[in-house]
Amino acid sequence: MGKSQELYKEAKKIIPGGTQLLSKRPELFLPDQWPAYYESAKGCEVIDIDGNKYIDMITMGIGSCVLGYADDDINASVINAIENGSMTSLNVPEEVELAKLLIKIHPWAQMVRYARTGGEAMSVAVRIARAKSKKDIVLFCGYHGWHDWYISANLSEDKALDGHLLPGLEPLGIPRSLKDTSIPIQYNDTKSLVEAIEKYKGQVGVIVLEAIRDKPPTNEFLLEIRKSSDKYGIVFIVDEITSGFRLNLGGAHLLYGIEPDIAVFGKAIGNGFPMTAIIGKRSVMQAAQGSFISSTFWTDRIGTVAALATINKMQQVDLPVHLIKTGKQIQSGWLELAKKNGLKIHTSGIYPLSHFEFEYSNSLAIKTLFTQMMLEKGFLASTIFYASYAHKAYHVEKYLVAVDLVFAFLSKLILSNSIESSLKGPICHSGFKRLN
Repeated sequence: MGKSQELYKEAKKIIPGGTQLLSKRPELFLPDQWPAYYESAKGCEVIDIDGNKYIDMITMGIGSCVLGYADDDINASVINAIENGSMTSLNVPEEVELAKLLIKIHPWAQMVRYARTGGEAMSVAVRIARAKSKKDIVLFCGYHGWHDWYISANLSEDKALDGHLLPGLEPLGIPRSLKDTSIPIQYNDTKSLVEAIEKYKGQVGVIVLEAIRDKPPTNEFLLEIRKSSDKYGIVFIVDEITSGFRLNLGGAHLLYGIEPDIAVFGKAIGNGFPMTAIIGKRSVMQAAQGSFISSTFWTDRIGTVAALATINKMQQVDLPVHLIKTGKQIQSGWLELAKKNGLKIHTSGIYPLSHFEFEYSNSLAIKTLFTQMMLEKGFLASTIFYASYAHKAYHVEKYLVAVDLVFAFLSKLILSNSIESSLKGPICHSGFKRLN
């Protein structure tokens, strides 16, 4: 891959892990071949530093660029903010405007705080919730970031077993005194929820739930969370960092008729510009005043302006309808083409956040070869697809034509047991495993 891989080799010598984000490490896609660095991007097309052009049919900036790369309208708002000063000793009025907009979309909420990254926003939410409940234990489902409150769930009684709950997310550097302060419960398992609350009776102060991931929450599960939260003085947090503004305008929790006490948004709301929001009921959010929660760069103008422009454009173009339609076409295409070519796959995820898996013992090797062959055909692609407004019908059509050709070739190689011999480099890494 020329300059791209050479630069990545250099990066690994001076940057621990080579990248700032685990999900962008080339080893997760195509070791020694993945175009690690980009020169420019527009819409859903990316040009790497070697001048190669690709259509991004993978994660669109790890799910952050829902309108597409370098969207003209969002960029115009941000450029104007920069030219008028993105940071001063005073506050930006857009903070108030954005808070009013988020509250209008979510009428159950009355107050808003901001941060700039998902992990820190969830830490802010949990801090506020603990401050309100005055109890330490957090019950959670799903993935919620890299901070101590969450990864402490990976601390075991036996140090040798550390990391077994969330493989790939090691708790090194996290104080062992935090063990048993964050407890996992099974998604949609009402019994495990009730049992956990009973086991830690009087100590549970927070319940954290991803609004939706691969499947929606059941009414019974949500009702029990709300009922238990009200009964025991527990703060209920919905993590909408990934799910928000994809199935509907606002949080996916609005689709289920249950009000949380706090909801947290990120990724989509800034279309690639760092911005997160923590919204909640006044009676809960006011607890932030009793704790120290403050950061210089939570006050910059770029994030709030980008979020305002992004949400306004989402409304104008009816973004969720486009994301759902596009994701459905992709998932249906995967299944039809797999059946046509005699491949065994399994699809999952809501349509805007689609996944598939090869159902073979050497699935990682097949996945690596799929990525390798799709890259040769001009696509950044793997077994995941995050839809964006920039993905138009011709992108989907061109992609599925390529998938058909690659699936046909993979099918022949599986029959001849020659997947590994067709790889031009090592098999990709599996990354960390999600809980629930």
